[in-house]
Amino acid sequence: MYTPAQQPAASAEALAADPSPRGHLILVLPFENHSTQPNVDWMSESMPEVMNRRLDSAGFLAISREDRLYALDHLGLPPNFRPSRASTIRLAQNLDADSVIIGSYSSDGKRITINARILDITSLKLNPPVEEQVDLPRLLDGINSLAWRLVRQIDPAYSVAEQTFVAADAKLPLSAFENYIRGLVEDAPAERIKHLQEAVRLDPTYAQAWLALGKLYFINQQFELAAAALDKVPRTDPGALHAAFDRGLASFYTGNYPRAEEAFGFVATQLPLSEVINNQGVAASRRNQDAAPLFQRAIDSDPKDPDYHFNLALALRRRNDIPGAMREVGECLKLRPQDSEAQALLVTLQGAASGGAAKTNASLATGAADSNSAGPLERIKRNYNESAFRQAAYEIDQMQAMKLETLPPAARAAAFASTGVRYLNNGLLLEAERQFQDALQADSTNEAAHAGLAQIRERSGDSDGARLQAQQSLQLKPNVDAHLVLARLDLQANQLSSAAGEVSQALKLEPRNAAALGLRQALQSRGQQVP
Repeated sequence: MYTPAQQPAASAEALAADPSPRGHLILVLPFENHSTQPNVDWMSESMPEVMNRRLDSAGFLAISREDRLYALDHLGLPPNFRPSRASTIRLAQNLDADSVIIGSYSSDGKRITINARILDITSLKLNPPVEEQVDLPRLLDGINSLAWRLVRQIDPAYSVAEQTFVAADAKLPLSAFENYIRGLVEDAPAERIKHLQEAVRLDPTYAQAWLALGKLYFINQQFELAAAALDKVPRTDPGALHAAFDRGLASFYTGNYPRAEEAFGFVATQLPLSEVINNQGVAASRRNQDAAPLFQRAIDSDPKDPDYHFNLALALRRRNDIPGAMREVGECLKLRPQDSEAQALLVTLQGAASGGAAKTNASLATGAADSNSAGPLERIKRNYNESAFRQAAYEIDQMQAMKLETLPPAARAAAFASTGVRYLNNGLLLEAERQFQDALQADSTNEAAHAGLAQIRERSGDSDGARLQAQQSLQLKPNVDAHLVLARLDLQANQLSSAAGEVSQALKLEPRNAAALGLRQALQSRGQQVP
């Protein structure tokens, strides 16, 4: 389950060793409600919730709500504390944040005005204020537009379009979003669950709400409900790793060890952190599988955790490798001398090694995975350190970016475009546009990047921009994606003959393309033949 980090997402030591995150760690505080209407108090927490997601998607590292609350508690402050400028700086320094976004909002019941400013912690300078005004039903559009303008303040070279930010939440009903936020901030767990259940009823595809609901079920030890809720989070969602880790624990506690092993294995393929690999090994052990290689990998990643040595000792004794098991128990006791369970295991192993406990030795070699066995069981890690996970993911992205910089421009552009297509297929428009823009910066003649931007402009409602990017792509090289963008735009504009021509060109390139065949059928149903 989630645990707030004992260290901030990027510690001072880590930043000193790797300066790349410097200037990218951002704390967004809840905005102050300056209106007289208490029924909009929930919007205070909605601002950092949306902005954190946009900042993460834009390549920054936003400090999570959980880490913010942990830091407030560490400073002896209540969760709803409204810090002064001095206490804001203190809180930011406690979290190693480089910048803080602060703000306020007011509403007359019909429209909302949102103001925000960026405080640079290094220079202690406040940037000029940014303001956004929208009708209340367009609250999400307003927050996303404001987030885009703030990102541009931090990084004036940021090239992703504002409309792409706005499109990120275009399909999310405001009522579902409100219930999600209330599900985060209500004091009573029952009220929180009720709001989150309503959020996913209103939008069954709302991954963040499913994740929050699954976490609450987990806290309530409703493990089957937790596993079912967490299973609703798509593997392509930014919260997929968190959901899979908790789903692995929930499945483990219900005795569904195959599903637990699968869930931990999924996380390990993305972020092979020691606690994840350990848990994958524990689940495998419960299935009578040899988990020694997994426990050894966990030790290689973190040799100072005594539990990993203890688990490896149990795995080695199942192999009847008594000397190896004794060695690992010894390492466990060096790190945690008062570990009574490890002490007892060492005594048992010493007896087996002396040859005076053959019967015990035989039982040790076969009974470790039996949950009814009187012997010790492997130790699972129950805490998901989200800050460590997100920092690890950020550093992996930075390393990949550095590797790409060594490639020739055309190859670098192709790699960016390929990643962009993957993000686009998963519905992550903002992340996809970043990759396509990077591709064009490396090589402006990459037709796939232009075609990708055309699809993003189309999905975000910018028909003129979509047409321009598609035409630029086709000028560089004929490709199906650009033809289909133009076909859909023409069909929407009731230009059936032009749409048919684009579909025909697409089918010449890929005769079995499903999207092109679907468009041909749509045109034929309207009496337009496709050559």
